[in-house]
Amino acid sequence: MGAVFRFKQFEVDQGECAMKINTDGVLLGAHLYGDGFKYILDIGTGTGVIALMAAQWHPEALVDAIEIDELAYLQAVNNFRKSPFGDRMEAYHSDFIAFKTDHKYDLIFSNPPFYTDSLRNPDERKSLAKHSDFSFFEHMIDFVDFYLSSKGKFKCVLPVELADWIVCELLSSRELFLLEELAISSFENSNIIRKIITISRENLGVKKSRLVIYKEKGMHSSSYKECLSPFFLAF
Repeated sequence: MGAVFRFKQFEVDQGECAMKINTDGVLLGAHLYGDGFKYILDIGTGTGVIALMAAQWHPEALVDAIEIDELAYLQAVNNFRKSPFGDRMEAYHSDFIAFKTDHKYDLIFSNPPFYTDSLRNPDERKSLAKHSDFSFFEHMIDFVDFYLSSKGKFKCVLPVELADWIVCELLSSRELFLLEELAISSFENSNIIRKIITISRENLGVKKSRLVIYKEKGMHSSSYKECLSPFFLAF
């Protein structure tokens, strides 16, 4: 994949980012639609691609994005400025734990580091981008609990076991509830590899759905194409 990835309404230069555009991120971005979102926040924006997808979905919203890695932060700033949405996007070079604002957010989302049990990458920047301890997710849910508006939603893409652990272990002690669960698999008969979970302050029951990425090897499914058609030139 080249350094510049072109979408229908914007482009993303990812040359300086440790973590490149990936399937997890664009699938999360494709599921950020909704109504009435005025303030939006991306935790760990990287290239800024998911924040840009959110800005496209919500043409009236202000989009903030936090990034701890300096080079990624600078790249996100540049990508935001070059986009049609740059006048309502702001990036912050910060650890989200240290981030402070007066806003409550109507939509918060993250494609976080999640390789908690795997061998650390010797490249320090890639390790920081990809790895996290479980305490990271405790801090993230606390952050969401503090900054989420009364009708707001938090969306996150995670491996299955980690998504289930967050729902079972972290939400029960907070006034947060699982609202939606999208199970993602590569093929129709293959195991679920990721979940996009939606968390809310409202206990309205759980809506469950599934997305299959490939119809067959090398051929994307119609569902995958449909959800990414507002963004990908190929669809």
